[in-house]
Amino acid sequence: MTHEVVGRVEELGAELAALADENESLGKLSDRTVELVRSAGVIRLLQPKEFGGFGAHPRDFAAAVMAVARHDGAAGWVCGVVGVHPWELAQMDSRLAHEVWDDDPDTWIASPYMPNGIAEPVDGGYVLSGRWPFSSGSDHCRWDFLGALVGNGRGKPAEPITVMHVVLPRSDYEIIDGTWDVIGLAGTGSKDVVVDKAFIPEYRTIRQEAVQEGAAAEAVGLTDTLYKLPFSSMFPLGITAAVIGICEGALAVHLAQQKDRVAVTGVQVRDDPYVLYAAGEAAAEIAASRVQLIDGISRLYDLIEAGQPVTLEDRANVRRNQVRCAGGPSLPWTRSSRGPAATRSAATTRSSGSGGTPTSDSST
Repeated sequence: MTHEVVGRVEELGAELAALADENESLGKLSDRTVELVRSAGVIRLLQPKEFGGFGAHPRDFAAAVMAVARHDGAAGWVCGVVGVHPWELAQMDSRLAHEVWDDDPDTWIASPYMPNGIAEPVDGGYVLSGRWPFSSGSDHCRWDFLGALVGNGRGKPAEPITVMHVVLPRSDYEIIDGTWDVIGLAGTGSKDVVVDKAFIPEYRTIRQEAVQEGAAAEAVGLTDTLYKLPFSSMFPLGITAAVIGICEGALAVHLAQQKDRVAVTGVQVRDDPYVLYAAGEAAAEIAASRVQLIDGISRLYDLIEAGQPVTLEDRANVRRNQVRCAGGPSLPWTRSSRGPAATRSAATTRSSGSGGTPTSDSST
């Protein structure tokens, strides 16, 4: 059964698609795009019900991200990244959740998680400094998840290496404009953020290994199956879903573009066997990736629901398949040179929505 949020995204799809070019020109999502995504509830899918979220099954989250990305790749990418953060925040000290969501359950949190900063231990917490690239959607977020290495008191990582995820309010970091000048997905606004000696209370931090293995939920008394899933499967779920959705949109644009074209031979392109082969191969790869992505996270969910352990092998298999799911749908575009030149247009077409107007080249 389709989740209500996915249904809302489809209702808003035409307007999301119409805003795609504006997002690319702005170098970030437009205020209207953010308003539409918020009204659909995509970012609240993995958020605890206690704090205004849906506490939904991760397959519904993946389906919603694909739906947004099919209409606008940049908006879908931001949903895939930002939408996972409520899931992790739920596994931290509840004081932080109250700070973030009590006044507004639609508050967004950015990232990145790469440990580009040093967090020096001090009384009551840490002092953090560093610079992080690729903070997708940061212009519309009031908080940021950042990766950090615990320091040794002298500005260097302590041994053994300990990686933390820390959460900062917007007042404690600077977004650097002009650091996201790209050809494709410019609308994600994945800019650099800089932190200079910001104090982070202990309760706004979490050890990466705790969320990596799905153990953090138990430490704070969470019993929901959703929050026991491993980070290594949940975070890639969002961005892989975005890639699949982008490919679905690209295929729709390609087919719409070819539908009424006539080759120099006088044959309608839609009847050309090479074109049909390339389109069929692309459609099959995309469909297979969609099924495999959702199946993987559902299998882990079912294991946890049944009280069975999630092994390293289970996590590795799901992660392997997520990588395939991200690469598989794009392969037909790169191999399309085997057919007529017309089939190659999809590789340089950015989706502005199903049946929309092809625009400039965009990579994922």
